[in-house]
Amino acid sequence: MSHVSSVNSSSAASELLARHRETLDRALAAIRDRGYWTPYPESPKAYGDAQQGKDAFAAYLGKPFPLEQPGTDSWVGGERSPYGVSLGVTYPHPDVDVLFRAMQAALPAWRDAGADVRAGVCLEILHRINQRSHEIAWAVMHTSGQAFGMAFQAGGPHAQDRGLEAVAYAYAEMTRHPAAATWEKPQGKKPPLRMIKRFHVVPRGLALVIGCNTFPTWNGYPGLFASLATGNPVVVKPHPNATLPLAITVRIAREVLAEAGFSPDLVALAAEAPGEGLAKTLALRPEVRIIDYTGSTAFGDWLEEHARQAVVFTEKAGVNPVVVDSTDDYQGMLANLAFSLSLYSGQMCTTPQNILLPRDGITANGERRSFDEVARDLAAAVAGLLGDDARAAAILGAIVNDGVRERLERAASGELGEVVLASRRIQHPEYPDAEVRTPVIVKLDVADEDVYRGEHFGPIAFLIATDSTEQAIGLFRDTVRDCGAITASVYSTDEKVLQAAEEAAVEAGVALSCNLTQGVYVNQSTAFSDFHATGANPAANAALTDGAFVASRFRVVQSRRHLPAEG
Repeated sequence: MSHVSSVNSSSAASELLARHRETLDRALAAIRDRGYWTPYPESPKAYGDAQQGKDAFAAYLGKPFPLEQPGTDSWVGGERSPYGVSLGVTYPHPDVDVLFRAMQAALPAWRDAGADVRAGVCLEILHRINQRSHEIAWAVMHTSGQAFGMAFQAGGPHAQDRGLEAVAYAYAEMTRHPAAATWEKPQGKKPPLRMIKRFHVVPRGLALVIGCNTFPTWNGYPGLFASLATGNPVVVKPHPNATLPLAITVRIAREVLAEAGFSPDLVALAAEAPGEGLAKTLALRPEVRIIDYTGSTAFGDWLEEHARQAVVFTEKAGVNPVVVDSTDDYQGMLANLAFSLSLYSGQMCTTPQNILLPRDGITANGERRSFDEVARDLAAAVAGLLGDDARAAAILGAIVNDGVRERLERAASGELGEVVLASRRIQHPEYPDAEVRTPVIVKLDVADEDVYRGEHFGPIAFLIATDSTEQAIGLFRDTVRDCGAITASVYSTDEKVLQAAEEAAVEAGVALSCNLTQGVYVNQSTAFSDFHATGANPAANAALTDGAFVASRFRVVQSRRHLPAEG
């Protein structure tokens, strides 16, 4: 919906869309075509001097974060890197009443600026974030435990892709209808009835983004930019252990908004004191009309039940299945699974957990492999991948928190089932205090549903013996439908099996990957092409990103009046 920019919008703001028009047009085409495209290179070499980013990160440590916003009543902090480094950064803690009044006061001018101006400002924010990808990567690494390479890609360009994708969807939905239309109804011999009708995009109100520990930017940017582009002020409440990446983001957004002639209070940070539980307080405020959340099922369910005044978008926990029936590239399958299980120590909502295969084995490269042979070979593939400590550290990163470590130790003890691959500690070459652990693989039977139907977030995988491939597919469908999943995989050389798995995925509402043996992994989700989650099973109630993710963040309010008869 194209709107005339408010007279209060500066010429600088109006020029931003022209500056970024080509990027927006390419993004709009990409969400329709679903092919590969990105304006943000994923190689660190494309971003100049890496040392500058590292130095910028280091300059934050041990100091108050440079962010001025209304209603600061104290300074809070306490982040400790999973690599064993205390960050020592403190952040402004909000007097919520004062902060929210300032944010609400900023809304009308932003609303009236129109879709074009808002998109231009959002694109400039993303551009400046992109220029500081090295700095943000260090912040993501030392708050999430991701290895630097992954922190750079997932926390930087890939997160920016998701933010741009959200802006593109928001722009498409807001411009679906004209800003004004002349309505004319014939009346026979009488002059026609004529009216002018205007259609206004009206934001819902304050939006709350509740950040997660593991992917603060990748999971945070879609909601932030979807809400901001559709006219809503956004308060960002980071996870207390992963505040710095989102604090940098908020600071950049506020700078761009001010330069564009808008109140910087359209985006604000809400850092919490230890044990405060600020997310619940903010989520129940009547001013908060939109909530984006990534994290545990328990709190996601709480938000959906209690934050009734808001539209709530959640990504929660799931039990991601893999069905193994047969393969014509056994080593490729093992290598792909080994990497998928190991990447970032399995601390991804997309990591496989339940690997289902018949107890009498599978056909691999035309030969039969018993269940135990597959278990042995997969364990060997993981061990081989992670045999060199330096390589292993670059893949695994560090264990993000004590909860993951405790779950890993429980599985590794044999309490859950027979261990077929033990976890081992790895000495990180740069950070001796980092907790780096290889995955554990546990053998289970299909009867052990009390174990595998629960999520075991972290480097824990189960090899589950089923009576048949048919039973495995049925179990895949039922666990996704009942317990939720973000991803699912199948390996088979039989087209009927692949069709049955796809039907099960459609019924259960989960994205399916078939026969991944090359450089694409089930963990990975590509903006503009892959939908991350579906909103069709208990693991999430929304998809990143589609029209439904943005359309309910605003409403269309019309006005109409008579026009004089022509002639």
